[in-house]
Amino acid sequence: MPGWLSAGLAIQASYFVTAVLFILGLKRMSSPVTARSGILWAGAGMGVATLVTFLYPGMSNYGLILPAMFLGAGLAWWSGKRVAMTDMPQMIALYNGMGGGAAAAIAAVELYRGGAGGHVTEALAVLGGIIGAVSFSGSAIAFGKLQGLITGSIRFAGQQVLNLLLLAAALVLGGMVAAHFNAGPAVVTGFFVLALVLGVTMTLPIGGADMPVVISLYNALTGLAVGLEGFVLDNAAMIIAGTVVGSAGTLLTQLMARAMNRSLGNVLFSGFGDSGGEATGTVTGSMKPIEASDVGVMMAFASKVIVVPGYGMAVAQAQHKIWELCQLLIDRGVNVRFAIHPVAGRMPGHMNVLLAEAGVPYDLIADLDEINAEFETADVALIIGANDVVNPVARTDKGSPIYGMPILNADKAKNVIVIKRGKGAGFSGIENALFYLDNTRMLYGDAQKAGAELIAAVKAVG
Repeated sequence: MPGWLSAGLAIQASYFVTAVLFILGLKRMSSPVTARSGILWAGAGMGVATLVTFLYPGMSNYGLILPAMFLGAGLAWWSGKRVAMTDMPQMIALYNGMGGGAAAAIAAVELYRGGAGGHVTEALAVLGGIIGAVSFSGSAIAFGKLQGLITGSIRFAGQQVLNLLLLAAALVLGGMVAAHFNAGPAVVTGFFVLALVLGVTMTLPIGGADMPVVISLYNALTGLAVGLEGFVLDNAAMIIAGTVVGSAGTLLTQLMARAMNRSLGNVLFSGFGDSGGEATGTVTGSMKPIEASDVGVMMAFASKVIVVPGYGMAVAQAQHKIWELCQLLIDRGVNVRFAIHPVAGRMPGHMNVLLAEAGVPYDLIADLDEINAEFETADVALIIGANDVVNPVARTDKGSPIYGMPILNADKAKNVIVIKRGKGAGFSGIENALFYLDNTRMLYGDAQKAGAELIAAVKAVG
């Protein structure tokens, strides 16, 4: 058998193994119990795809490829070890942007070569290039917002018109490149500049409350861009990986938007999601404070306690203290559950990641559909920094921007305790009617400090 033929068979066989590992890994990621092994399986598939690249006939530039691989792996290992769990959303946004940037870079190499691959290849490179560039710059802005480098939402009159003009201009230049019509380096450069600017202008007006959907969307776009560039390079591994990531990201984006009862267009173009924490809307009644000692007694003698974590828990890094508190309650015979809303936090699965890092068993964690019916039988619902996901106006006020959004029915518990740093509204700027109900009490303060006080209070009960 000729050497080139045996190498070709080895490459195709390796890509088949890669596809199987990717699919099995993604399947195992669907459950928190098997997610860790799913990541390892998918990682092994990526390792196989990377190694088999060196079997390609005519491969060269090893002096550039190998140092780049080791440098990238080293930086990823170092940053992954150092990043705090509370900073995981911005790391996800950053790494996702790197994927989109890599796809755009592949497109740039193809397009600057001047059409060596033919019209179809050029068209795919253009599509992958614009999608990858938008994902890269958009993810960079998302990172800046989550990291606190960019505060608030930047909006101005005619912003959506500007976005449409940028998209139209980028598509015109991309069409010229694909058709080889006056497609010099200046046109290619202009195409990528417009795509990068579009990613920035699309993301700047989107508020922090919508970041989970935005991150998921750019993840889907990165996958699509990688898949398209896989066709450009005739690389099956890239096609498979891009298709898997793109489809999974698309489904997740739809689920996240549905969990907010909003369309993707509303997330991207409405400007909702960040009002700087200034409350809007009128709610009657008053917030009623409570001391940690009283809450400790209430929880110590409860039969069932449901904990609802939110972004406030992430900011305070209070997950370990909250779990320590729950362990004390469990030792006293209290039935403790954790209720997770799909869009709690700043990235998909943010609360699940924090609770897993604290060591909370998976069987104590339930999503909205599983746990909602149990609030009516709960003695205490403990809300930690959550806001819109427990706001009952979503069920009652047709004039509210969150009307129709599925929420956790925390208000139906016998007693509701809200740990909150102050009296301000959340990112949406909507006043939370839950805080004013007769069965709600406010425990003001940092969630980690409040958790320590509650632990001391429960221990004092004896």
